[in-house]
Amino acid sequence: MKTKRTKMKEVILNLGHSIFPVSVPDQTEVYPMGKAVPLSNSEKKIRDALANPIDSPPLRTLVSQKLKSKPKAKAVVVISDNTRPVPYKGESGILFPLIDEMIKSGIPPSRILLLVATGTHRPMNEKELREMLDSRIFTLGLQMINHDSRKSSNMVSVGKTELGGEILLNRYYVESDLKILTGLVESHFMAGVSGGRKSICPGLISESSTYVLHSGPVLASPKAADLILEGNPVHEEALRVARMAGCDMIVNATLDSNYKLTGIFAGHMESAHLEAVKTLRTWAEIPIKKEYDLVLSHTGFVGVNHYQAAKGALTCIPLIKKNGICVLAAQHTDPDPIGGVNYKKMIRLLGELGEEKFMKMILEPSWIFVPEQWEAQMWARLFKKISPEDIIYCSLEIPEESFSWIPGTDARTLAPNAQILKELVETSVAWAVEKLRLRLGREPQIAFLPDGPYGIPVSGPKEQQQIKADKDA
Repeated sequence: MKTKRTKMKEVILNLGHSIFPVSVPDQTEVYPMGKAVPLSNSEKKIRDALANPIDSPPLRTLVSQKLKSKPKAKAVVVISDNTRPVPYKGESGILFPLIDEMIKSGIPPSRILLLVATGTHRPMNEKELREMLDSRIFTLGLQMINHDSRKSSNMVSVGKTELGGEILLNRYYVESDLKILTGLVESHFMAGVSGGRKSICPGLISESSTYVLHSGPVLASPKAADLILEGNPVHEEALRVARMAGCDMIVNATLDSNYKLTGIFAGHMESAHLEAVKTLRTWAEIPIKKEYDLVLSHTGFVGVNHYQAAKGALTCIPLIKKNGICVLAAQHTDPDPIGGVNYKKMIRLLGELGEEKFMKMILEPSWIFVPEQWEAQMWARLFKKISPEDIIYCSLEIPEESFSWIPGTDARTLAPNAQILKELVETSVAWAVEKLRLRLGREPQIAFLPDGPYGIPVSGPKEQQQIKADKDA
């Protein structure tokens, strides 16, 4: 078949771990996030935020109050795992200034615990922690542990919530006298946004406690989606749990599309978080007016495996036409590029049953919840709009034979000689363009989301979006 010559242009794919140009058809429309200004003199601004927090006493006052009532008070600082690009090191690192201020306020390092909020993710090893955190942290003599959602001896009940589940929470967190959460506020495809309450729930709850939070009926809500807080059952349940657990202060960050620190929000768990969300929306929301035949995107820093890659796929849904094609680029850095045993079981079931039967199955009252079914359910949202074969998955890490049961088209079948991700993406886009020309009888309309899972396409005028943002806040 003679291929029509297409005028090309270059766009940039920034996956967090790597950045490279790719050639795409000239008619490709690019939908970037808005511009956010990186903070200058960031360490000073981090310390200023700790001294002048939102709706909260300064950090030093909080520490002195705890020590006054209990001279041997213990503190816990909750940190995210390496699936989130939280700025924990470098000139914009939020962790060392926080720990330094705590020590200067009178809490010795021996009574400060760094607790990794892994949720149901695997624990981080020492090498990964050293890569993620400021090297100065390791000279202080702090204790560091991973939350283990499956270790019942490390859990304690904090009660039940309106959704009916008993909440088992990390004992070390509950038993600490001073509780501080750190994290990143970015869009999240279930909870609306990350950060704030999410460090506790699901970050520190037991695996069994996630069954209600991530159940099929809860995630079937259309409001369990990016940038939505009001009426979002995942957000509302997480907030209820976090209130039960307690928190003295959050220290949350926002980043721009190049992972540069743009804001530091310290203070009351809810007030400071909402302020961060309000700021995030000013650049994360991408106004759109139409849908496209072909959408190119990527899984970003968070896409360490196929399990996490759903975040990048779902941002394409508002932008892609029914029965369109999605080309998704992914660089998986996790030792298992697919995910855990339960996730593999559920994504295989999704592939075997198809979206409609899969959703009917997990929504049945008799269905017995399977941990990590939630991520397969998120993939099902995409497959309600496009067929699995029309997501072209560009990854060099997933074993090729795995695509016999993972829904989607392995881009390596289109580019068998590709050695680098750039080649996979470019070949996949060219293949998709040709397929769409034949399918549609015209040139396809193409869109590119350069910010992957972080920029959220939103239909409607900017004015309507602002009304919704003000309502949520």
